[in-house]
Amino acid sequence: MVIIMRAGASAQEIGAVVKQIEQIGMRAHLSQGEERTIIGMVGNDRPVDRSVFELMSGVDRVVPILRPYKLASRDFKKDDTVIQISTGNGHAVKVGGQQNGLAMMAGPCAVETREQIMESARLVKAAGANILRGGAFKPRTSPYSFQGHGEEALKWLAEARQETGLAVVTEVMAPEQVPLVSAYADILQVGARNMQNYPLLNAVGLSTRPVLLKRGMMSTMEELLMAAEYILSNGNYNVMLCERGIRTFETYTRNTLDINAVPVLKSLSHLPVIVDPSHATGRWEYVTAAARAAIAAGADGLIVEVHPHPAEALSDGAQSLTPENYTRLVNQVRRVAEAVDRTV
Repeated sequence: MVIIMRAGASAQEIGAVVKQIEQIGMRAHLSQGEERTIIGMVGNDRPVDRSVFELMSGVDRVVPILRPYKLASRDFKKDDTVIQISTGNGHAVKVGGQQNGLAMMAGPCAVETREQIMESARLVKAAGANILRGGAFKPRTSPYSFQGHGEEALKWLAEARQETGLAVVTEVMAPEQVPLVSAYADILQVGARNMQNYPLLNAVGLSTRPVLLKRGMMSTMEELLMAAEYILSNGNYNVMLCERGIRTFETYTRNTLDINAVPVLKSLSHLPVIVDPSHATGRWEYVTAAARAAIAAGADGLIVEVHPHPAEALSDGAQSLTPENYTRLVNQVRRVAEAVDRTV
């Protein structure tokens, strides 16, 4: 259920409602709006007497949430969530909300060398990116493929952030990695293969870092939102949903970009929606077209693989753009964004 407080409800009245929720064995989650406070009540599915709360001082009304994802739902929070990401050196990026610019995440699939990630950071920033992506830990289908440089790569990413002012997003693969990755990165990415790794979702939920949650390659939108619910229910409300393509019978692309997911997720949830056209298509030739479509559909940003020398990439070179092609993508996306009242 959602308890909507009256405009101007006092801290004492809000505190009394929270205390009552906790007394019946449930948890309270507060959403502070400009005029009202909304309190989400989550826990087990046992019936709750709504009248107990409707009669409390400061309560306007009690609204049941019928969807299984409570905190991710628009029923809990009507306004778009805006996530402010600070790089710690005076720069900040706001993700989400129609009034804010698009999140432009770009960089190589894997951090291969210090020189490669530093060059990548400079180039994608010059092209218009505001967030640097790069994998320090790489989940690979083959155990013999390059798995990443781990903490050394995290140090290189932090150095690139220090020089360029770009925020850093990188993948975390296991609960025990969360403290380490959080010490270097600004955004924790939960990859498609780990979307339903519940111990990992709980761990990033207990962290203070924003989370980029990628949709599993065979997952429904509701399963994605339920995965986000794990993170939100642990107290981390800074979650971005990422549509990166789903597995279908089509073989001409790596995956099938579910462009429908963008407006549907935006209608069901207040969380920002990011699109990954690189993993969706698997071919660099199609990435820009898919990126244009994503922004036209209402996405809050893009995460694109860019490599200074794709032919030499240790991972996903076929879907990586050159810096020149990424510059073209940004220029085209900028024009599409203007048509839907967004900016890059």
